[in-house]
Amino acid sequence: MSVTRGAGPLSRRDFLSVSMTAAGALMASFNAPGVAHTAPSRAAAAARPVGGQPLGAFVRIETDGRVVIGARGCEIGQGVKTSLPMLIAEELDVPWSAVTVEQLPYGLLAGHDPPGFTSRYGPQGAGGSTNIPDAWNDLRQAGARVRWLLVQAAAQIWQQPADQLRTRDAQVLHPDGRTLSYGQLARRAATLAAAPADVPLKPRSGYRIIGHPTRVIDAREIVTGAAAYGIDAALPGALTAVIARCPYFDGAVAHIDDAQARRVPGVRQVFSIPGPRAGAVLDRNLAAGVAVVADDFWSARQGREALRITWTVGPGAQDSSDALERRAAAALATRGKIARQDGDLEAARKAGDRVVQAVYVMPLLAHATLEPPNALIDLRAQRALLVASLQSPGGASRMISAMTGIPRPDIEIRLLRVGGGFGRGLQNDFVAEAVLVAQSVKAPVKVIWTREDDLQNDFYRPFGLHELTATLDAQRRVTGWAHRVAATPRKYRAEGMEEESDWIGCADLPVEFSLARGWLRGPLPTFSAFAVQSFLDEVALAAGADPLALRLELLGAPRQLPYRDHGGPKLHTERLAGVLRRAAQEVGYGGKVPPGHGIGLASHFTHGGYVAHAFEVAVSAAGELEVVRCVCAADVGEVVNPLGLEAQMMGATIDGLSTALNLQITLKDGRVEQSNFPDYPLLRMAAAPDVDVHLLDSQVPPSGAGEMGMPTVAPALVNAIFAASGKRIRRLPLGAQLKGPTAAS
Repeated sequence: MSVTRGAGPLSRRDFLSVSMTAAGALMASFNAPGVAHTAPSRAAAAARPVGGQPLGAFVRIETDGRVVIGARGCEIGQGVKTSLPMLIAEELDVPWSAVTVEQLPYGLLAGHDPPGFTSRYGPQGAGGSTNIPDAWNDLRQAGARVRWLLVQAAAQIWQQPADQLRTRDAQVLHPDGRTLSYGQLARRAATLAAAPADVPLKPRSGYRIIGHPTRVIDAREIVTGAAAYGIDAALPGALTAVIARCPYFDGAVAHIDDAQARRVPGVRQVFSIPGPRAGAVLDRNLAAGVAVVADDFWSARQGREALRITWTVGPGAQDSSDALERRAAAALATRGKIARQDGDLEAARKAGDRVVQAVYVMPLLAHATLEPPNALIDLRAQRALLVASLQSPGGASRMISAMTGIPRPDIEIRLLRVGGGFGRGLQNDFVAEAVLVAQSVKAPVKVIWTREDDLQNDFYRPFGLHELTATLDAQRRVTGWAHRVAATPRKYRAEGMEEESDWIGCADLPVEFSLARGWLRGPLPTFSAFAVQSFLDEVALAAGADPLALRLELLGAPRQLPYRDHGGPKLHTERLAGVLRRAAQEVGYGGKVPPGHGIGLASHFTHGGYVAHAFEVAVSAAGELEVVRCVCAADVGEVVNPLGLEAQMMGATIDGLSTALNLQITLKDGRVEQSNFPDYPLLRMAAAPDVDVHLLDSQVPPSGAGEMGMPTVAPALVNAIFAASGKRIRRLPLGAQLKGPTAAS
């Protein structure tokens, strides 16, 4: 997943500045002056002393000893509103029970160097599982530097060398047993010179927060319905808009009959909005449409249903999923673009004793986040306010500035909890729609999508055919391997990325198709792991080898391999082997299973993390599938919050199962056929298995975790199905493929 990394590296001066709030609290932040206003929660507001400043810092220590820590990332369900403040609290040396967490807004400050501003808090997007790796050093340093200042303040009061003092539970401790609380030291600490650039950090043995299971900070609010999501945002006087979008990609509005829509009580305005030019970069709104603006959502939706619109179809109006697959199959007959070639496969084929070959089919997928896209915007002459469910606030900031001319530091963006991201929020087309509507109505406006809007107007996960070939010698050893992919490129009409390869296989064969594509949870690993890990089992069968033994043999001796994609630059074969062994051990691999049962494995390296899945399934004679056991083993380096990591692995596993079993987007006559959950059926709770998660201990710096648990689900599942039934699955979703007699292909 792609994510904006901020406006460049922070200098030491930018990194930490210290000031006092009006209430006398110590504030430590990235470049704290000019803090933008953000709407606090009722609880946070009630906890503040009279005269306290709005939150705009990583750490605020109130004079009564209360500690407030700011969360900088976009919380899309991956737990960063908890895990990022945990890093600060650990080095600050405060008990987690004493910490209050407040969400930070997106922060830019005007600056003298190009591009004219700098990041106040560091990276704030959510994509590519980068939040924890980005924060591992800088947020721990933020906490350590505040602790250093507090110790220096205590050293002055006691006239004692600072290196003889230590901290514990938000107190500085004197060798003779005296203590000073952080609250007592805050005012003096704020007057001191900045801390050194690199304050020594705690050893791993000293962790009291990092590595300890911690509930998400707003768990009670989530389960009681009190948590505020982007779609809950409101502003006084704001109108609500829904948009009827052209159902044909690159189509347009030909004629509007809005007479009945304007008669709906509460409807204020009806007008068309332009879409992108055919073939142009997809950098703003995705489709032409007709906006209905009303006092509330119900009125706007009723007005939209009353519209009568004639559409101009786009260039792909006659296209279909069947035609797309035929084009992809034809592309596999061509040479394509060679992405990587080592050795001579043809020579291995001629010299080999056996050739194994298979084609795997991956469908188009929608993101189907439970919270559909939404954006609330207030445009003023020289300022703007955006409240939305985002993954890329930096992208939204750039888009609003480009569309309005408002300088980016004057665009305030409030970050509320997001009801699922999965890569959909990396696109800000819904923000562009809100800007277009607000510019027309000259008032604050909230654009809300319905589920039908969401499923039929997405940046879809690409479609592709994977053709894999392996050659075996007389001893049934693998001597050659080829992976050719005919797919709709993800980098479709993406500015500055048109010529970049997706690097999916050894040979890439792009297939044209008129539909927007985008990132979806673990994008390339999720797209390729099904084919590669399923084919490994086919090769093992042809070689007469155990699937686990073959994988371990191919990984070879522990070593580091160069890896040029996201998560590199190295892949550790021993860590990948480690999760495989652990998953196999926990599922009982190699043991006896009842008739009709089978066990399957798969592993993958994703964005710097290593994950393996093992399934035991039962397949009845009628083709009914039951998941008996589901095991996930993960190595993502040092673990900040084990409870959060387990939740991420469980959630990704269920997402992977739901996708493998049921989900695909299809087109007929140029239109998406799916429109809501009855025809895009997510896995129901009653059908979801327990997921047994095992976290491997590691002392290397952490990777993220939000995407790592999905790629290996589908291949482990179909490998288990083959072991149970002899039926080979090479096409997703599984759908009704299990029905009927079971027989090896």
